[in-house]
Amino acid sequence: MALILHTGKTNKNAFKAIIAAEYSGVQVEVTPNFEMGVSSKTPEFLKMNPIGKVPVLETPDGPIFESNAIARYVTRLVPDNPLYGSSLIEYARIEQWIDFAAMEIDANISKWFYPRMGWGVYLPPAEEAAISQLKRSLGALNTHLASNTYLVGHAVTLADIIMICNLFLGFAWILTKSFTAEFPHVERYFWTMVNQPKFHKILGEIKQVEKVPPVASKKPSEPKEAAKPKPKEEPKKEAKKEQAKPKVDDFEEEEQPKPKPRNPLDLLPPSKMILDDWKRLYSNTKTNFHEVAIKGFWDMYDHEGYSLWFCDYKYNDENMVSFVTLNKVGGFLQRMDLARKYAFGKMLVIGSEPPFKVKGLWLFRGQEIPKFVMDECYDMELYEWTKVDLSDKAQKERVNQMIEDQEPFEGEALLDAKCFK
Repeated sequence: MALILHTGKTNKNAFKAIIAAEYSGVQVEVTPNFEMGVSSKTPEFLKMNPIGKVPVLETPDGPIFESNAIARYVTRLVPDNPLYGSSLIEYARIEQWIDFAAMEIDANISKWFYPRMGWGVYLPPAEEAAISQLKRSLGALNTHLASNTYLVGHAVTLADIIMICNLFLGFAWILTKSFTAEFPHVERYFWTMVNQPKFHKILGEIKQVEKVPPVASKKPSEPKEAAKPKPKEEPKKEAKKEQAKPKVDDFEEEEQPKPKPRNPLDLLPPSKMILDDWKRLYSNTKTNFHEVAIKGFWDMYDHEGYSLWFCDYKYNDENMVSFVTLNKVGGFLQRMDLARKYAFGKMLVIGSEPPFKVKGLWLFRGQEIPKFVMDECYDMELYEWTKVDLSDKAQKERVNQMIEDQEPFEGEALLDAKCFK
């Protein structure tokens, strides 16, 4: 008996098994003329999957549902299939990224996309939470891909197939270029993979969505009972015209940002330190930096309105490759973008040979590290944070040295210095 896959033609979950079959040399037949809502409700189909969802794979030993399980089955039909790696640790990491693709990428894209299409209740706070979680997940994926072509090892694995099929829904329907530009390594990975011959054969040409789809219109209310026309009713007719709903393709109105609650930091008492003034002074001082910029910093600094923090990376022993370490720091600064209005930072990569040390200095609005930064930027927990005691002359001098990129720093060469401003 041949393997028969019951699914619609454009189901991204079915693509996982079909692409895995292409790489594995396994023949899978797709049911012709399968119609969702019709074919999936027949008694025959419901015997294979009682909840009526696709895809379902018919095998000689009985049916299998759930797309990741189907893709795993197809892959394991071939002994020692390279799609499952060449060692136990590679196998575990493939499974790790399959779970990540499902729980972090697919789940949050779906929570954003489906309600906008009318396939769930649209709640703005829920959408904002999904977008926030998706950005965090894509940030983690972006960091991994900064130094890896594939998710695991040096060739396509089942993890890549499942990840790309899940990203495919996003790129094709809701992840605009302005959104994905924040994750350049994810972009590079996606477009490289979908243009591989076996992916392209199944997915075809993909065009990235240009605008976030509008929220689906609500069902029009039931017409009221007919009543005799009255002259005084005419103003109401005018009101109805004024309340006409926008066209479905009126994306501009749908994309207007929703009002957000004010950040607690905006409610702090006014500070004499204007952060943008300091950032301009830092950027524009080209000579006599210590006399101009460092002196200017302390003249501007507001002890009550701002606080200074040292950070030290907890896992410096892992920093064995220079470009990977630099990419790690670059990714951290990219994810700190949400704090740009309230922060200034310097990150130093120290050492002439591995392991390299990563140390930083941060200026934050308020007397604590902002909670929204701690919550949203997962990298924060990778560092030890120590509040600067400015009554300690040595700590104050260390602040000067870090702002100035002084070399040697604490007796060692600087590999690089990055600024967040």
